[in-house]
Amino acid sequence: MKSLVSAGAIIFRREKEKIYYLLLKYAAINRVEKSYWGFVKGVVEKGERKKETILREVYEETSINDLKFIKGFKITNEYCFKIKNDLYHKKVYYLLAETKTKKIKLSFEHLDYKWLLYQEAIKKLSFENDKKILEKANEFLGKSLSSSKENSKRKSFNI
Repeated sequence: MKSLVSAGAIIFRREKEKIYYLLLKYAAINRVEKSYWGFVKGVVEKGERKKETILREVYEETSINDLKFIKGFKITNEYCFKIKNDLYHKKVYYLLAETKTKKIKLSFEHLDYKWLLYQEAIKKLSFENDKKILEKANEFLGKSLSSSKENSKRKSFNI
């Protein structure tokens, strides 16, 4: 069995007090017979750190270059797949990242993109593992944002 390591991001942006998640529509490839919706990700190249991979892949696939990583969130997805007669084990590391960029330029690898609210994104994602990842990211972000609001409230009382 061959091993692959990838890194990606659950990318979101804020607009009018709402959070929108970026999903990309991938074209059908060797192991996937039909197109599918997922997150930005790519193979970690030799000598590259995971954050470097994410920044490179996000720029290559979307032209987004203003990512801000959200501290404390990291999730891993592992799965196996087959291409012809070769069996692969893939491990994908995801970080949560914010952007202010709304309009993106897709790479040739993708057919479409959408900025979706959480409930719409959950319905659109093609794979169950990705739905679980988005669920965890959304929960984390909700706690993180409410914690930030609490801290800013406390700070305003201390001044």
